[in-house]
Amino acid sequence: MPKKKVNYDFDDIMVEVKKYIQKPENLELIQKAYEYADEKHKGQFRKSGEPYVIHVLNVGYILASLRSGPQTIAAGLLHDTIEDCDVDIEEFKRLFGEEVFHLVEGVTKIGNLKFKDEKEYQAENHRKIFIAMAKDVRVILIKLVDRLHNMRTLQYMSEEKQMKIAAETLEVYAPIAHRLGISEIKNELEDLSFMYLNREKYFEIAHLVEKKKAERDGQVRKMIEEISALLDEHHIKYRIFGRSKHLYSIYKKMVSKNKRFEEILDLLAIRIICDDVGHCYEILGYIHANYRPIPGRFKDYIAMPKMNMYQSLHTTIVAEENIFEVQIRTEEMDNIAEQGIAAHWAYKENISLSHEKEQREIEEKLTWLKEFTLMSGEDGVSEDAREYMNLLQKDIFEANVYVMSPKGRVIALPNGSTPIDFAYRIHTEVGNKMVGATINGAIVPLNTVLKTGDVVSIRTSNQSAGPSEDWLKIVKSTHARNKIRAFYQKKEIEKKSNDIAKGREILADELKKRGLNVEEYTERKKLEAVTGALTYPSLNDLMYAIGTKSIPVSTVVERMVNHNSNKPLDNDELIKMFSRNENRRRKPSKCGVYVKGIDTMVVNLSACCKPIPGDSIVGYITKSSGVKVHRKDCPNIKNETSRIIDVYWDEGLEEKDYEVTLMINATDRSFLLSDIVTIVSQNKAGLIHVDSRVLEDKISVTTMLSVLVKNAEQLRTLKANLKKVNSVISVERITQ
Repeated sequence: MPKKKVNYDFDDIMVEVKKYIQKPENLELIQKAYEYADEKHKGQFRKSGEPYVIHVLNVGYILASLRSGPQTIAAGLLHDTIEDCDVDIEEFKRLFGEEVFHLVEGVTKIGNLKFKDEKEYQAENHRKIFIAMAKDVRVILIKLVDRLHNMRTLQYMSEEKQMKIAAETLEVYAPIAHRLGISEIKNELEDLSFMYLNREKYFEIAHLVEKKKAERDGQVRKMIEEISALLDEHHIKYRIFGRSKHLYSIYKKMVSKNKRFEEILDLLAIRIICDDVGHCYEILGYIHANYRPIPGRFKDYIAMPKMNMYQSLHTTIVAEENIFEVQIRTEEMDNIAEQGIAAHWAYKENISLSHEKEQREIEEKLTWLKEFTLMSGEDGVSEDAREYMNLLQKDIFEANVYVMSPKGRVIALPNGSTPIDFAYRIHTEVGNKMVGATINGAIVPLNTVLKTGDVVSIRTSNQSAGPSEDWLKIVKSTHARNKIRAFYQKKEIEKKSNDIAKGREILADELKKRGLNVEEYTERKKLEAVTGALTYPSLNDLMYAIGTKSIPVSTVVERMVNHNSNKPLDNDELIKMFSRNENRRRKPSKCGVYVKGIDTMVVNLSACCKPIPGDSIVGYITKSSGVKVHRKDCPNIKNETSRIIDVYWDEGLEEKDYEVTLMINATDRSFLLSDIVTIVSQNKAGLIHVDSRVLEDKISVTTMLSVLVKNAEQLRTLKANLKKVNSVISVERITQ
């Protein structure tokens, strides 16, 4: 990765490009792209005061250093023209072709649409880029290089912008670089982000590394000499050198494993590069025969590559009271370890592959990208951009459990995943028709937690009624949870659709019985007038009420025949019309909430404030989804008055679990999370999800808990006990 020179010019790009591209038409495309970008960005300047074209030149140079193809380099040079310049799209396509246009359009930010806040805007941008990536992985390569140069020049931004961009880089772009195996870019992005987010810790670790450098270099040099002599005896061709861990990875190990700098085992590291796989294992044998390996520290990533194509043998050995991590790999493996997908897809001018074939080739190497593509397909994309990004963050970026199907397909899943998560990752229908599972040949319960290396087989049945709602308490991945919810939403929609159709039939039959003209009385305008007069939000709601017998069809027809349907009923008429026969029992409510005296509309609990039995609640009449039940203090209905109605908890409500999200603010200390989880367990609340993050000051910690409780009383007790935990400052119930 080029770092020595501060800025690169077009001549530097062409020197690099001509090392692997010779065809005149390809060189002309790159030249034309530069000239167009130079012209369009004229008069534009960066925060540093430099002409804007300097940025696109650096992006172009880094792409060339990664041996990218001419279309990719051209798109890199042009990546900001559509967004920042007055560009005629048709002219752009005519000059550079559809392929370059789609690459540039893929990395272009969305237009000036209206968003609730900055976070929603960012989430929409990320979703757009990642969906484009699923179709063409070169999009994310350009975006990563663009972000890398922006991070290299971040010092010219305000401190607030530095923190915001660095956090976004660490949360979104570094993980995707890791998943693509581009460790050169990932490591630099992480270190630069670390420096801006926690300067004190960054320079502290940098100082410790520098302080130990001379001593460490001497120990590594001596070890290299010993291993070289050993390999020379056996006439093996090799390259050997010491390597240093990047600062953020040292910091992560110190935090995650609660260790001091001196305790990080692999600070002394050696890499051996040889010519073939057989020699890798042979070298490993010689090293283990001459040095004592540390048990549990050997990893064979050659036989079982990582999801980002990384292959290598890792072992940790003891030599003269020093601990060394040794990596052994071939030249090809080393290239892929450093440049990942970029090394695999290095442009070869004399090998002509269609883009579709190249993309398939990449998907075969990066099995998770196939899953990513499925998640990014039309049926898999959530309309909520934040939910979509959360799915990627949890299920792909943070996936670190690797399990296999009986046919050897490797699936990456988040920690704590179960066979249900695995089934839905294989295919939605496999999950929906799942009736059992085996792990390593043994039948297991569906809530069994999977471990790396497990071979999982799913048993399905066409007679299966579908997933159980209880699975939502078991699954770990957002992908599986969304699919289960989608199944029940579809089922509910189908049921409602059938009830609406049934309502239309009942109404038509009643009109026929009375000798009335069905077509005349079911004319849409007349029906809508009656709907409004009976205070239903929509015509479908009225038909649903008739179909479920929540309102007598005779009442509707009487209203159509004898009343002026444009005149709304007064309260007395409404009460009379909808009042129940005292001898008839009210139907139990599915969600445990009812509208007094009326069984007319669908009633559902709101997802934003998640009311639970015992909460003070109100109903909000929606335009198409019946009544949504909110807590009275829900900010989303604070300014609503006209559509609010009284609703009540059903006294005969069957006891069940309700999900609640809590935010706990505390001062960081050892075993804090363990104490919080213990309190949840002692209060007999179910724990669905926990996300604990140390804030930028490295003192405060915020923990988000998703728990299952029976009612508001149990929640109040849980909150009171959580507040008693040492170092906890506050416990708040969250509304989305």
